[in-house]
Amino acid sequence: MYVNKSDLVDAIATSADISKAAAGRALDGMITAVKNALKNGEEVSLVGFGSFCVDERAGRTGRNPRTGEAITIKAAKVPKFRAGKGLKDAVN
Repeated sequence: MYVNKSDLVDAIATSADISKAAAGRALDGMITAVKNALKNGEEVSLVGFGSFCVDERAGRTGRNPRTGEAITIKAAKVPKFRAGKGLKDAVN
């Protein structure tokens, strides 16, 4: 079982006592703000929940699974999430 975006919007609307439309705009705004901050090289920290950051993945050599041929995989920036103590405690 998983929670999708509409389930999350419903939960936000209920807990904040706002309309689903307003909750959807708030969630979209939060996602956009996190994306823009990461794009600008900033870290987003939500105390008690966790932190979003960008990490550098080095280039490496891999194998094409179809042919077995060696290929070069480029270096890349990847988004990462580190859970905070509050979230870890809530899960355990």
